[in-house]
Amino acid sequence: MKVLFLFGPNLSALGRRDPETYGRQTLEEIMSEVEGHAVDAGHEVTWRATEHEGELGKWLLAAQQDGFGAVVMNPGALAHYSYALRDAVEACDVPVIEVHMSNIYAREEFRRHSVISGACRVVVVGAGSSGYHLALEALRWISP
Repeated sequence: MKVLFLFGPNLSALGRRDPETYGRQTLEEIMSEVEGHAVDAGHEVTWRATEHEGELGKWLLAAQQDGFGAVVMNPGALAHYSYALRDAVEACDVPVIEVHMSNIYAREEFRRHSVISGACRVVVVGAGSSGYHLALEALRWISP
């Protein structure tokens, strides 16, 4: 299956942004590991990162047309307030898995709720970069 990984604001700063919370790996290093895992599981991975909410929405809405069977997305802080992004997840014609590297429920009050989670098929939180590998595993248990 072709799987689209999407990353929202500030995730391109992984490795240098708050390493005690997010670890020291860069996004490129994480995705290199994920790509290897994906190949072993029979998946093809494409990944994109942006600082712009509208670009994430555009990619979600085009996912099926672009040949993807699922989307794994870490929307970053947009998870906590972007109803536009939630609407794009709801309109996406393939399963969407939301991933957060930190445990959002154990953090600041404003981070403890994701407006996007209810529109996703699976939500993975608090597993660090392993959350992206867990998302690939979850694809075995959900159907498009």
